Amino acid sequence: MIFDPTFLSGFTLVLTGFAGAFLVALWVALVVWTYRDIRGRHRDRLVHFLAAALVALLNLPGVLVYLVLRPSRTLEEEYQQTLEEEALLQAIEDQAVCPGCERRIKDDWVVCPSCQTKLRKPCHSCGRLMELPWNICPYCGTPSPGMRKEGGTMDDVVRGLQVDDDK
Repeated sequence: MIFDPTFLSGFTLVLTGFAGAFLVALWVALVVWTYRDIRGRHRDRLVHFLAAALVALLNLPGVLVYLVLRPSRTLEEEYQQTLEEEALLQAIEDQAVCPGCERRIKDDWVVCPSCQTKLRKPCHSCGRLMELPWNICPYCGTPSPGMRKEGGTMDDVVRGLQVDDDK
């Protein structure tokens, strides 16, 4: 095997060309990656340009500086956290409170245990809880006692009284 210096210089030239092309491709890829990454983390276009220019000018040290200075969360993560916080606040605000003492109460309580304010009334027919202002049960349709029935005649009222007298 004969050692040919022209082959070695040609091989070195090709290898140097591939290495240079790789470094240029790496440099462009880092600039593009930085631009895309900062777009997901910041809204200001000037910051987008400055981050990409930092990596374009300093290459690998620029990427390290960018990684140290970039915002820790993306805009999407910030938005999700804001939604979670709003949902928690909404859940706290949606809890029922007593109109008398403004302490938290449960939906199935009839009386507030703190101040004894009447919260709901049971239906006389089905027994389910109704709000105090309701005049008719939404579950069974029975009107509250003492409420005027629409469309009734005097005979219906007298018949109702007679049935009560028979008991």
